[in-house]
Amino acid sequence: MKKIMKYLKLIPIIFFLTACNTKENDDAINEHVTTKVNKAGANVSEVSVTNAWVREPAPGQKIGAAYMTFNSPQDSKLVYVEAKESAGSVEIHSMSMNNGVMKMRMLDELILKANILKALTPGGFHLMLFDLKKPLKIGEDVAFKLCFENPDGKITHQNITLTIKSK
Repeated sequence: MKKIMKYLKLIPIIFFLTACNTKENDDAINEHVTTKVNKAGANVSEVSVTNAWVREPAPGQKIGAAYMTFNSPQDSKLVYVEAKESAGSVEIHSMSMNNGVMKMRMLDELILKANILKALTPGGFHLMLFDLKKPLKIGEDVAFKLCFENPDGKITHQNITLTIKSK
């Protein structure tokens, strides 16, 4: 019974992430979003982040989702994400449809291949924000710290700010 209750808790998350994809949603996803990246100590190995945005959660929800596109100049991995001012925790997730069943799972890392775009989009890879500290409203910003690991095992950090958009 505990397992069933555990899975039932995921239903609102799945509905939130698989909301009908309308032309308006496509425009929001494809719209150029200015992402503020802290370039302090930036070097050639910095991962480029574009098309970044946070989806406004449904009223009363304590979870959120963030999307963006990465382009890394070398093979690397996204190994950790935090949004301390906005969420208790942030997880890297994948989502897929298998035999008519939507499956979402947490990933320990997200592999980035050199010079190949890796998109985090609704219904695919994404970042889940848990235990939101306050409601996220359209037009507000959410600060993230992204931690990447290069092939030599060196960890680099990038601070970015994403704007909250409509569903």
